[in-house]
Amino acid sequence: MSTIENNKNGNKPAIDAGSIKLAQAQSYKKLIKGNSSWVAERVKEDPEYFKKLAQGQSPEVLWIGCSDSRVPANEVTGTKPGEVFVHRNIANVCVHSDMNMLSVLDYAVNVLKVKHVIVAGHYGCGGVAAALTGKQFGIIDNWLRHIKDVYRLHAYELDRITDEKQKVNRLVELNVSEQVYNLCKTSIVQNAWMHRADLQVHGWVIDISTGFIKDLGLTSSGPDNLGYVYELEGTEALAAH
Repeated sequence: MSTIENNKNGNKPAIDAGSIKLAQAQSYKKLIKGNSSWVAERVKEDPEYFKKLAQGQSPEVLWIGCSDSRVPANEVTGTKPGEVFVHRNIANVCVHSDMNMLSVLDYAVNVLKVKHVIVAGHYGCGGVAAALTGKQFGIIDNWLRHIKDVYRLHAYELDRITDEKQKVNRLVELNVSEQVYNLCKTSIVQNAWMHRADLQVHGWVIDISTGFIKDLGLTSSGPDNLGYVYELEGTEALAAH
């Protein structure tokens, strides 16, 4: 019998376990079928496609974006697999205590030698919207606090925006700005700047309603605007102290 009665008194609707399992199987098989179609299409275009891809990667871009399923890096930028190194988390946050992000950043900058690090937020970000409320959502509240800190820094401006959608979208932009700043403060990026002139950090926002990228004009190529307490000396200078 496929129908499960959760409540014998009939206060809750019955759950059709058979239908649920069938839907799960179909959605899962769709992924496998999609992979087969994707492989066939790539091989049709270039019979050597996967042999070339297996030889390694040499991306020029590190994309730090939101985990939102609507903003895949390759799709948004029209690039191919192997051209963009990707790290994603809720609301594209970059904090100095996140070893996951720092490990990705270090590998991208020092091993892959990427030329561009891009923080990519998007309008209508659910994480940013949640950070503007006092609601509890679970363990993610600890992560969203980083965005609340961005709000605190810019509360004077944000509290004067009466339209909630506009307020969220403005915080999206300010959050990207702060995360670009956070990346520039890392020892990883600063040490790279001491030895390289071809590394830039950028801030973007994607408008999901149009698909277009908005460049916020935050490009940084050096530590000049960080403030003296954040600008790190070279290891040679530290050894001399």
